[in-house]
Amino acid sequence: MSNAPTSEVLLRQIERFQGRVLLAGLPADALLGDLPQARGWSWHAGDARQLEGRYPDRCHFGATPPEGPFDAAVLFLPKSRELTDYLLAALANCVPDGELYLVGEKRAGVERASKQLGEFGRASKLDSARHCQLWHTHIDGAPAAPDLHALAQRYELPLADGPLQVVTLPGVFSHGRLDRGSALLLEHLDKLPTGHLLDFGCGAGVLGATLKRRYPQSQLTLLDVDAFAVESSRLTLAANGLEGEVIAGDGIDAAPENLAAIVSNPPFHQGVHTSYAATEHLLRQSARHLASGGELRLVANSFLKYPPLIEQHLGPCRTLAEADGFRIYSARR
Repeated sequence: MSNAPTSEVLLRQIERFQGRVLLAGLPADALLGDLPQARGWSWHAGDARQLEGRYPDRCHFGATPPEGPFDAAVLFLPKSRELTDYLLAALANCVPDGELYLVGEKRAGVERASKQLGEFGRASKLDSARHCQLWHTHIDGAPAAPDLHALAQRYELPLADGPLQVVTLPGVFSHGRLDRGSALLLEHLDKLPTGHLLDFGCGAGVLGATLKRRYPQSQLTLLDVDAFAVESSRLTLAANGLEGEVIAGDGIDAAPENLAAIVSNPPFHQGVHTSYAATEHLLRQSARHLASGGELRLVANSFLKYPPLIEQHLGPCRTLAEADGFRIYSARR
């Protein structure tokens, strides 16, 4: 298996990473095989599952780091600036009097993020190759561990049945605000089949919480690939006194079966790249997870050609609404 460019840049300095190293946000490649004493920390359920399958007991999944101590830590630059702040602080706490590294693609903004690294000590660039950069600083002492929940943003949504409290953590889609697609879908959640409902790609849990309030007798599951989204959804449900099962999983394959409805503002970003693979897989596989008569209802950018895919794999596709460059699609099994 070939390594990601960021991993290759690390391996050019392999002597630095021989000890107990924590690799945070690492790609699902062979890097752990090259660094036998290293440990992975991933908040992407798919990457974590792949790494755990290849390197058992060596990759931790979650929104907080594994127990240390570590001699050094490496952050593979995430997309969100606020998430980078949290992760650097968490890693600095994991390596008291140790080394902290930052690696990322130039086009993802690694040079800008090196200034965030510089808040923990003098940052220096060690290498530049494969369109990536590797930065380093030494951690003096043991900075306090950041309180993840204290970094949450809260806002209130005025809904017809009363205000809904939304709690979002750094790095979660639409952190601190409601996106236009979800806002449109929230207006079109009536007449769903009753039974087991799934909020697919739940993010901060806005759709799931709204569904549980509107259909209180229904069983609710919320699913996301991202550990920070899973934690945000749990916080949102708790803030509104609502119950639901929140699970981490990579795509619709991780979802329960025999669902009455799948409701989604599906994800289409993977790192700095745009990817529609998870949504297209959802459209192909949703029939396997829906009960007979079960409904798929989702919002999507109107330029995306989803109806033919929905009709091919599920059934006749109706457009329930269109506004602000988005459409609401519905199809029943």
